[in-house]
Amino acid sequence: MDTARYIFAVLIVSWLPPGMLWWLIVHPFVDVWRKIGPRPTLWIMGTLAIAGVIGLTAIRDLLVGPDLGTRYTLVVAAAGLGAITTWIAVIRRRQLTTRILFGVPELDKDNPGTLLTDGIYAHLRHPRYVEVWLGTLAYACFANYLGAWIVWLATGPMLHLVVLLEERELRDRFGGEYEAYMARVPRYLPRLGRGEPNARHPSAPGSPEA
Repeated sequence: MDTARYIFAVLIVSWLPPGMLWWLIVHPFVDVWRKIGPRPTLWIMGTLAIAGVIGLTAIRDLLVGPDLGTRYTLVVAAAGLGAITTWIAVIRRRQLTTRILFGVPELDKDNPGTLLTDGIYAHLRHPRYVEVWLGTLAYACFANYLGAWIVWLATGPMLHLVVLLEERELRDRFGGEYEAYMARVPRYLPRLGRGEPNARHPSAPGSPEA
């Protein structure tokens, strides 16, 4: 158990920050990256992400911080959160392909994709980020290292910043179509006790997270 908890803590502190940094570099400068093109951009960002993971892994013991011990109530909470995260991931993957996940439509000025408004995206605009936030919380509960908790606490504001930058780009790309989508579908929490919040758009296989 202790070894597994340590591994989960290392995964949080070494993998999540480079992933966040990826989108914090891409979204504000998307016009520059579009001129470079999707493939070179992915190579550049992938190289930076891998270098970041390697660098953070090298100082993992410093980053994970003190071990707060095994807490079986937290282990149970982690299992429940992990189940919810997995469920979101399964239904989210029906719309969000790997190509879209890595932002290729966003980077391809000649093929910008189409706005996805059905499936889970009919109920909340950013299921992928909800998935990441809950998944990080599950990891932190299981690991119960101070560094893992600090990274999780930072994840919420960082994800929200990424979302704001992404929505600005999506408004530029899709215009009034995305603004109408924003008006009827919430960001993070689905509206309960209501029917289908959003009619299926005839042009939908893309992604509001592209």
